[in-house]
Amino acid sequence: MRDLILDVNGVQSHVGAPAEESLLSVLRNRLNLTGTKYGCGEGECGACTVLLDGKATRSCLTPASAAVGARITTIEGLEHNGELSPVQRAFLDEGAFQCGYCTSGMILRAASLLHDLPHPTDQQIVENMNGNVCRCGTYPRIVEAIRRASHSIGKGGSR
Repeated sequence: MRDLILDVNGVQSHVGAPAEESLLSVLRNRLNLTGTKYGCGEGECGACTVLLDGKATRSCLTPASAAVGARITTIEGLEHNGELSPVQRAFLDEGAFQCGYCTSGMILRAASLLHDLPHPTDQQIVENMNGNVCRCGTYPRIVEAIRRASHSIGKGGSR
């Protein structure tokens, strides 16, 4: 066991964990941040996506020790002062989920995309979201939600 200091959603957390334990496991089982989901455990579905220094990262494949010194953002960390982020709001407004299992990973991947590319085309949205799987098939509403969030951010909203 090592004492890892992780910056999660702006809070420094001391976590006792083996260095090779996945970031997903640490977030869910040691920090009780259950918005990040376990999907496939192989980095293929995107349900476990978090942001490391603003970049979408598969937490099931990332050792917790590799996240030391990085800024980790989970779905719980996107809201500010009780207000949903524009991406969260757009997913809600567009009904861009059905069962909701993929939603946190989709939202974080979309936030990363909009950080890097604030006004993506539909094709860029599809290409960048490739690898985040929605088993319910709400892809058209997901694309529309990202487009809506892009317009909101363009009007002065934050990601």
